[in-house]
Amino acid sequence: MATLEEKLSDLLKGSIEDLGCELWGIECQRAGRFLTVRIYIDKEGGVSVDDCADVSRQVSAILDVEDPIADKYNLEVSSPGVDRPLFTLEQYQRYIGEEIVVHLRIPVLERRKWQGKLEKIENDMITLLVDGQPQVLVFGNIQKANVVAKF
Repeated sequence: MATLEEKLSDLLKGSIEDLGCELWGIECQRAGRFLTVRIYIDKEGGVSVDDCADVSRQVSAILDVEDPIADKYNLEVSSPGVDRPLFTLEQYQRYIGEEIVVHLRIPVLERRKWQGKLEKIENDMITLLVDGQPQVLVFGNIQKANVVAKF
């Protein structure tokens, strides 16, 4: 069964692309009775406030018509930022050689948080170089991951 994020992605991806943006990812987080639907968009040259406003208006109209969310929700549209979250294996592929931080659903070697240089991706496995040692993690066990911002 598809998650709400997957359903929303399927529903919204084409319309977001029609506005010249890439749907980077969707996060749905519950806080009490309210749900926050956070949509990350990206585009060549960067995302402007106008891009976020245009996507927000388009997405709001689609969600009003299709009504895929049963609960009350707040919609947020933004750029992924410099510490961008990673959602797909294709996105991980773009950041090979970069430092990332990964939070796992199920601990590996009694750890849920791993940080290291992303070395490679094979099938559904990612390899991080952590303290000079390769650590292979299953993509399906990753709860969330972000690129570590460099300043």
